[in-house]
Amino acid sequence: MKSVKISLNSIDKVKAFVNDVTKFDTDFDLVSGRYVIDAKSIMGIFSLDLSKVIDLNIHGDDNIDEILETLKPYIVE
Repeated sequence: MKSVKISLNSIDKVKAFVNDVTKFDTDFDLVSGRYVIDAKSIMGIFSLDLSKVIDLNIHGDDNIDEILETLKPYIVE
């Protein structure tokens, strides 16, 4: 499992993010405080506080480099 911090601070970013993660056959979880949401669920994402940085857990290491490259626009250092 790999964890990165991401920012989804606009509706357009959320839509693009969901489109990007659904391309992969891997499971993704968004963790904000005590809430854990399936990152492929657009309704779940909108239930989070999107003004804050969110932890993204990527389960599976098969194509992690390709995933990180695709998600680069959302990752915050």
